Amino acid sequence: MIQTDILIIGAGPTGLFTVFEAGLLKLKCHLIDALPQAGGQCSEIYPKKPIYDIPGFPEILAGDLTKNLLEQGKQFQPGFTFGERAETIEKLDDGSFIVTTNKGTKHQAPVVAIAGGLGSFEPRKPPLQNIADYEDKGVEYIIRDPEIYRDKKVVIAGGGDSALDWSIFLADIAAEVTLVHRRNEFRGALDSVEKVQELKLLGKINLITPAEVTEIHGQDHVEGLTILKEGEKHYLETDHFIPLFGLSPKLGPIANWGLDIEKNAIKVDNSLDYRTNIPGIFAIGDVNTYPGKLKLILCGFHEATLMCQAAYKIINPGKKYVLKYTTVSGINGFDGTRKEAPKAVVQAIV
Repeated sequence: MIQTDILIIGAGPTGLFTVFEAGLLKLKCHLIDALPQAGGQCSEIYPKKPIYDIPGFPEILAGDLTKNLLEQGKQFQPGFTFGERAETIEKLDDGSFIVTTNKGTKHQAPVVAIAGGLGSFEPRKPPLQNIADYEDKGVEYIIRDPEIYRDKKVVIAGGGDSALDWSIFLADIAAEVTLVHRRNEFRGALDSVEKVQELKLLGKINLITPAEVTEIHGQDHVEGLTILKEGEKHYLETDHFIPLFGLSPKLGPIANWGLDIEKNAIKVDNSLDYRTNIPGIFAIGDVNTYPGKLKLILCGFHEATLMCQAAYKIINPGKKYVLKYTTVSGINGFDGTRKEAPKAVVQAIV
């Protein structure tokens, strides 16, 4: 049985930052994630994609954000259960919870923080008869390592931000990039659309619209595609076909835990501390919903901070916590290390 103060379901950015905020309160965290590593979408779906709205970083790659959050929290010695999905939850007479994974690993904690992002994801696949035969043989729904496309011919299908962004990114890596979309108009950011058009004029991207991929060809690997454009079929030789039609989020087993659910998200009370309808269980980050909710990483950081304050009161009933700024108090890790606040800063505040 793994025991901890706060059991975090999900090791994405919000879950990882919770480790730091809880650590400041001397609370121990353990994280469960179905993925084989920390980072959630940032590491699994777009580790090389830049993020622009993290305070203090004009631009940071999603994978680097994950590394920084892990580094920030490691002094508080969090525990991790990777490659396992939180399956069932049981509330004990003492008010604590036991969460069991799909592999039978049991975790006990007085507080559970669900930080599962948008849940588990399933790619939206185009309705091509033989597409399953080519999965991992030239058909990919998620780009994890752009280097596998170096000097290869790549066809991307889709009209949203992911299709546009990856077409732009791979233009400098792949031997040939073709973007296929069923409409002339795109749903992505205007500057991305303009960049694609610019790269088209420079001959670095082939843009085929309005059109769609109707067939995949090849023996043991993708060798070519049939593209239907304005009623005519065209054969296009390629090494990889990447349909980026989005991901379908699912809450998974958490949906059966007795929580209030609204449109695949967990309802919380944002006037307090992002508590759910079950005392002791909180939901933070993209997995929750409330009036005015914004699905941004920085909002998840804010929610995690307030949730940890509530967790402290549950774990330490009757004990008052006095907020101290880290510029004054420094940071004491569970490993005994201490980062002192600069004396000049302390004197200025005092």
